[in-house]
Amino acid sequence: MSEGVDFKDLQRRMDGAISAFKNDLASLRTGRASSNLLDPVMVQAYGAPMPINQVATVTVPESRMLAVSIWDKQLVGAVDRAIRESNLGLNPIVDGTNLRIPLPELNEDRRRDLAKIAHQYTEQAKVAVRHVRRDGMEVAKKAEKDGAISQDDSKVQSERVQKLTDETIKQIDALLADKEAEIMQV
Repeated sequence: MSEGVDFKDLQRRMDGAISAFKNDLASLRTGRASSNLLDPVMVQAYGAPMPINQVATVTVPESRMLAVSIWDKQLVGAVDRAIRESNLGLNPIVDGTNLRIPLPELNEDRRRDLAKIAHQYTEQAKVAVRHVRRDGMEVAKKAEKDGAISQDDSKVQSERVQKLTDETIKQIDALLADKEAEIMQV
């Protein structure tokens, strides 16, 4: 089986999907403020979407408050708009080139909303993993069609790709279950 699927590359790409998923989950706040909360927020700056940490500094002055210090005063409106439109339920208070963001108390409805967002992130991660699986299956089929590997080797490689996919999906589901329990904990 010298030809065919590169399992190290597939594993690396699936691990990348898990890593991105973990970052998305870290941005969902559960109890106290975290500077990671604003990581998924993209700001329209200089004609392109940019992560908020490339146009401002995010700090946590208190347990229920975020402070965003924007480096370019022309971007204050764009950063404010991006935070408001981010589905995080945050309403910044503009103070010159700084934004103060009080974090609302988590009530039952807000916890359910956060759980829904976590489920959306989960589906995005699973879709990414399925894309990697599809690529692996296509490589195995193409190698078989080109005569580089036998039909049996192609079947074995396809089964390994599916097994790797199943394990990765199981990890994603476990991460979701942990985060959901954390979100719903009062």
